[in-house]
Amino acid sequence: MSASMQTRHRDLTLMAERLSCNPLAGWIAVGSVVFLLGGCSEGEAPPTPTTAAAPLAVDPDVARRRGLEPAAVARGADLYAAHCAECHGARAEGAPGWHKPGPDGKYPPPPLDGSAHAWHHPRAALRVTIQEGTARLGGNMPAWKGKLSDAEIEAVVDWMVARWPDEIHGAWREIEGKAARH
Repeated sequence: MSASMQTRHRDLTLMAERLSCNPLAGWIAVGSVVFLLGGCSEGEAPPTPTTAAAPLAVDPDVARRRGLEPAAVARGADLYAAHCAECHGARAEGAPGWHKPGPDGKYPPPPLDGSAHAWHHPRAALRVTIQEGTARLGGNMPAWKGKLSDAEIEAVVDWMVARWPDEIHGAWREIEGKAARH
């Protein structure tokens, strides 16, 4: 792990520890997830993703090494392509300019490929954001609860996690482990 990545990882680990033990900080974390996943709306045209290619397949051996079922990861890829890629991009690369607020003051859909902020959140936070959407928090992402089953949402999260680079995935596993202990 590079020195800058180690510093970033240490800082994120400390942040995760603080968030898991402080209810107010937990709400702040939920707000952060709005920035992470918010951006799409069923009622308005989403930003055009930068690529029209199909989602990248995940090597089944990588999925297994990460404790994921390859069939669930493949199902997650199909679900992502059908429900998420329109806003977050076919390769989960996010919308152009995702890091700057749009004319409506809301951030466009961010990357979910490990290059942005998704990996800073435990699985439970990712799941809740997908289920509930971000509209009540000021975002544009629709709620997927009732449209996707819990198993389907888990499969989408599995697909995202399986695609993250090893270094990012390792850092996320530590955050996930700390969240599970609290």
